[in-house]
Amino acid sequence: MKVMSYNTLFGGFDGTDDRRFLAQKEVVEAVNPDVLLVQEAKQFEANGHRRFYQVEAALNRRGFLALAPHTGQNTAIFVRDGIQPLAFESDSVHFHHAAAFGTFNIPGFEQPITFISAHLCPFGSQVRLAEAAYLASHAAPDKLTLVAGDFNSVSPYDPEPIGWETLPSHFQARYLSLDGKTADKRILETLYLAGFSDIAHCFQQHTEATVPGKAFKGTEFIPFRSDYILASAALAETAISYAVIKNDHTDMASDHYPVVAEFGSHSLE
Repeated sequence: MKVMSYNTLFGGFDGTDDRRFLAQKEVVEAVNPDVLLVQEAKQFEANGHRRFYQVEAALNRRGFLALAPHTGQNTAIFVRDGIQPLAFESDSVHFHHAAAFGTFNIPGFEQPITFISAHLCPFGSQVRLAEAAYLASHAAPDKLTLVAGDFNSVSPYDPEPIGWETLPSHFQARYLSLDGKTADKRILETLYLAGFSDIAHCFQQHTEATVPGKAFKGTEFIPFRSDYILASAALAETAISYAVIKNDHTDMASDHYPVVAEFGSHSLE
């Protein structure tokens, strides 16, 4: 089972300009994930969910959309044929944007897997800590659970990012601890303490930055790992690989690079 998480920056659309989405589509086709977790599915619900259905058809995957009524930055889960949905919930009460919770039967796995597409609050670590507490409740070690997305946070596993002082102070405040010098790493610490395994760290790929995309300079980021794939203990035992996808397409398709992990010994191909 291959899982991909992608903060698409407004779904890949700049108004009616779909060039970034078309590049993202190429990336998805090349990676061919069984499960795709998306953040910033903006305007997917507009005009009777027209864009959502357009993306479903383009990706040739069934989609499940979690609406973020306060910010418009929806999250979503897309799955390939052969994956049976059992339950889906959207939570925009406990999350600044929204979190998508989908439970599916995956061929080759003896019990259902719950996937969570999460986009944690960009505006301060205190809010993200509260969001992490809700995610932590899903880390039961005997269940198969995967949470992935844009956490807007630095892991304690990772080296301290270089260049905080180059950001305007109101952007620094998004990430730094109260010393004003180092990243607040409590969000990931909370999730690790709950029992989630960081798949990038499992494969010693945790030093690879996921922001910013090469074409997106002068944004609210300095280079660091903002995007994560975390798994419960039972699912982490089946992890096979992890990678950050960096190429000409992903350099310009979003300000985030997609992350991919593979689990288990069975493929849907």
